[in-house]
Amino acid sequence: MNGQAPDCFIEAQVRTDRLHQLFRQSFSAVFGSYMAAAMLCWLCWDRFDHTIILVWLILLAGSTLLRILVFMTWFRCPQSDRTPERWERRYWVSLTLSAGIWGLGALALIPTDDRLSQALVMLFTVGMSVSAVSCYSAYRYMTWASIGLVLLPCTIWLLFQPSSMQVGMALAVLVFSSFVAGATRKLSDALEKAFRLTRQMEHAHNLSARAAQTDELTGLMNRRAFFEHAQRLYDQCKDNQQPLCALMLDMDHFKDINDTYGHQTGDEVLRQIGGVISASFRQSDVSGRVGGEEFAVLLPDTSVEVARDIAEQLIKAIAGLITEPVLGLTASLGMASTLTVGQDLHHLMNTADKALYRAKALGRNQVAVAP
Repeated sequence: MNGQAPDCFIEAQVRTDRLHQLFRQSFSAVFGSYMAAAMLCWLCWDRFDHTIILVWLILLAGSTLLRILVFMTWFRCPQSDRTPERWERRYWVSLTLSAGIWGLGALALIPTDDRLSQALVMLFTVGMSVSAVSCYSAYRYMTWASIGLVLLPCTIWLLFQPSSMQVGMALAVLVFSSFVAGATRKLSDALEKAFRLTRQMEHAHNLSARAAQTDELTGLMNRRAFFEHAQRLYDQCKDNQQPLCALMLDMDHFKDINDTYGHQTGDEVLRQIGGVISASFRQSDVSGRVGGEEFAVLLPDTSVEVARDIAEQLIKAIAGLITEPVLGLTASLGMASTLTVGQDLHHLMNTADKALYRAKALGRNQVAVAP
């Protein structure tokens, strides 16, 4: 894997983490937005136009139901479908619609000659902007957009009023908004760094765990990892009453290759064998390098006949390898099945190993099946 691939993968994970954080921390905002509007109308019921109040609350109810529908669909869909590509745009639409209705509705309600009501309206819009920071902090632009849609209509209106008190109130709100915007940027950056650091640590942990289980030369599981996975697979097949076949493979005359051509050539041979084994088996199979030139494979839910065909194809594939200057690579293979060997994994592998020695005794470059 090149250096850019992990970075792209981590960035995609960070983006998904931000989306999950957004849905988790903003659910209360759906109801809080409507409750704030209802409380404002209740406090100023005698000061506001009742027709505008009813229209505003009805429109807010519609946008609230839309947001609830988005959340319900999100929480019901499978985890694999909760992707930024699918959900960010939906959330943006529902949020901007709700915030726009809130801000324009507050502007429609604000009386021209009642300073107390104007102050209450501005108090509630400022409160909405503060709540936006806590609810949408994973997305700074989303936070800024919601604050702007809620605050700016009434604030701009106040700026053009004749009273210095009204203009001063608008300027105070703008100054406050600038501080909120700065805090939003810092909080969003901190969250993104935390998400990225977490994912980088997970990636590093996965790499170290994989390195601890992987044979560096062949890319297969090392001996310890193979037997850990093998035991789990054996227990699984036993519980499900499925047959399990074990293959033990050993390179023929490998010591002569090292002695004649050197260890670098021997390592290249093993590297190619690892590639053949990796390409020859299913994802459900377990394979590994268990010795110097010895390899093992477990085939779950596989009959003896099918396993023998696979083993013979593997022997032919190895015989077809060309590794200059080595000519005529061959390998011997022993095979055993739980259908005939049913004690435990240790006994199964030992039986396959004995069949391997029988294959070598019979002339090498062949498959021997345990009786």
